[in-house]
Amino acid sequence: MSEAKKSLLVTGGSRGIGAAICRLAAKRGYRVAVNYASNEAAALALVKEIESGGGEAFAIKGDVGNEADVLAMFAAVDSRFGGLDVLVNNAGVVDQKARVDELIMARLERMMRINVIGSILCAREAVRRMSTLHGGKGGAIVNISSAAARLGSPGEYVDYAASKGAIDTFTIGLACEVATEGVRVNAVRPGLIDTEIHASGGQPDRLERIRGAIPMKREGKAAEIASAVLWLLSDEASYTTGALLDVSGAR
Repeated sequence: MSEAKKSLLVTGGSRGIGAAICRLAAKRGYRVAVNYASNEAAALALVKEIESGGGEAFAIKGDVGNEADVLAMFAAVDSRFGGLDVLVNNAGVVDQKARVDELIMARLERMMRINVIGSILCAREAVRRMSTLHGGKGGAIVNISSAAARLGSPGEYVDYAASKGAIDTFTIGLACEVATEGVRVNAVRPGLIDTEIHASGGQPDRLERIRGAIPMKREGKAAEIASAVLWLLSDEASYTTGALLDVSGAR
């Protein structure tokens, strides 16, 4: 199936890496569902941008950590696009810089509910639609992990790193589980990327502080992550599944 006929759902698609993925996918002919949790204005602006460029997109509100929202989100995609061909599990949260001995239960529950459980719930619904075992025609899933899964993020947010480590493991396991059912599952692990997530975690100066530790001596751009994601979704990656692709400037 050509990309021009494929439908794509990007969770957390209204800003940052998610928005870059939506833009590039639309340019390549995908019909795009832009999920957002709260920033309706950003999601609608992105949809308008895509439509102005001749693409097809719509915005859908939903908290990936809420099962009812996930079910409603996928139902909306079914109604609008008649099914789903590819999923990008991008939605995720970080939190304020803290040591493990400073963490509270509410933070941990929120982190794991959105970053881990949310991705698993969305993948479950995608597999139910894509897998040949369920009468689907195949598809692809890309999970957005992080270089933090390798580095551990000591002194910053070990809980976030742990949630992304879980995504790595989930990616490998699900890839093997559906390998004979026409569904490929991979992950991209971004390094230090120029997005607003650093400010949302209370560290607006994080890029400047860490840039020197990157062998390439620069942060990445959201568009560079989008390019890697779109390759993994494409037929050019037809023999690639269970892969964890680092896009981190060698950090």
